[in-house]
Amino acid sequence: MELTELKEYLKKIEYLNSTISLLHWDSMVNMPKEAMEYRSEMIGYLAGESYKLTTSEKMKAFIDSFTGMEDLDLITKAMLENITKEYQKATKIPEAEFVQYEIDKALSQSAWEEGKKKKDFSIFKPHLAKMIAANKKFSEYWGFVDNKYDGLLDLYEPGMTTERLDLVFGELREALVDLLRNIQNSDRKTDDAILKGDYSIDSQRKLGEAILEKLGYDFETRGRIDVSAHPFTTNFGNKDVRITTKYNTADFRPAIFSLIHEGGHGIYEQNIPDELLGTSLATGASMGMHESQSRFYENVLRKSMEFWSYFYPKFQETYPELERVDLKSFYQAINCVEPSLIRIDADELTYSLHVIIRYEMEKLLINGDILIDDVPRLWNEKYKEYLGVTPENDAEGVLQDVHWSGGDFGYFPTYALGNLYGAQLFHKLKEDLPDWNHQVEGGDFSSITKWLRENVHQYGATFKPAELIRKVTGEELSATYFIEYLNNKFGKLYGVS
Repeated sequence: MELTELKEYLKKIEYLNSTISLLHWDSMVNMPKEAMEYRSEMIGYLAGESYKLTTSEKMKAFIDSFTGMEDLDLITKAMLENITKEYQKATKIPEAEFVQYEIDKALSQSAWEEGKKKKDFSIFKPHLAKMIAANKKFSEYWGFVDNKYDGLLDLYEPGMTTERLDLVFGELREALVDLLRNIQNSDRKTDDAILKGDYSIDSQRKLGEAILEKLGYDFETRGRIDVSAHPFTTNFGNKDVRITTKYNTADFRPAIFSLIHEGGHGIYEQNIPDELLGTSLATGASMGMHESQSRFYENVLRKSMEFWSYFYPKFQETYPELERVDLKSFYQAINCVEPSLIRIDADELTYSLHVIIRYEMEKLLINGDILIDDVPRLWNEKYKEYLGVTPENDAEGVLQDVHWSGGDFGYFPTYALGNLYGAQLFHKLKEDLPDWNHQVEGGDFSSITKWLRENVHQYGATFKPAELIRKVTGEELSATYFIEYLNNKFGKLYGVS
């Protein structure tokens, strides 16, 4: 069999999966509510067709033909490994169960939206039960060694295990709790109340677009920006990468900051080279590596003094409320550390604690250690224990995130992993670009984006995340660099060590 024939076959699967993603995007952005049932049937049908191609005898013949072949180039080897893994996983799930799961996901996401709007977990609970049951069964089909959660974690972070994650997150959690305690005991206080005002949606949109254009996200010819209940990024190839945000007229941060976050995802996908299309590798190395890009743009750059030295005057020109706030006060306000309820609005320090809570909840649910009726109560207890805050309703508690409605168990840990990858990459970037800060002060992000493209983006999913971080930095993944970054930044802001 010819390699070109295999790539043409993979393109058919890519077309189907892109169409499914487009339908999901539309359901979150444009679709009338009453269309949900028919839309779920459409998605189920297309998912079934994709499943048939992925698990066909022809796919098996391709795999058998190339397996063991010598002198394959790096991309072909990675492609073969990836499609073999996908084939083995898919063939272990009965087709009828897979199709039903896709239908249930679409209905589940609709129920989550309604439940969140009405602040009522009971609306979503039966759908969540289906998502949990399906993912538990999938993990059993695939097999696992020590923890049923490992099979799901591997979907989003190939090669990562619960055992490894427990060690890394344990070190991170301890450091975060210690630093947070020191900050809370510090005499220095910061307050973000000075940022509240009256910010029109149109002005936020224009400023957001100006920032994204500078960073390198192409929303004119290869992307677009829309509004959704929960900001997200989706793509259909490297020339159609779409992001969403949500607006709050009393506070510009949710929209602007989520645009930068999603823009980081978008830049990654737009920088995937054309030659990876049709290889199953035209995407990020993992969701953790993807989050390293979005979290890097959102936090390391966007929350830096250098970034705002350039952009803040434009905000002051737009908003009279900020004319009286000097740059130093603004910088302190956007870096205010204050334990809160909503993950996507969390400060840079406490954000990972939000993720660790979800990670611990997911492990308990997938391993059957808690009942679904216990979820809201345990969620609230963990928020009280870890962050000292308690949700007043389900919308700001267990229903705040969309992920579980889509069955994305194993996804949440990648957010915190993204912080770790991002800090480790940033450490190396500073060695290679010692004047990065001066470039950012001048509004020039081209060298940074070029460095990321050459060291991360261009490889797509050719390397596993552990291989990629080792290739770029020369080291295994470590929590050390992120902990040092936080201690250095917030130690100066709050006068603690």
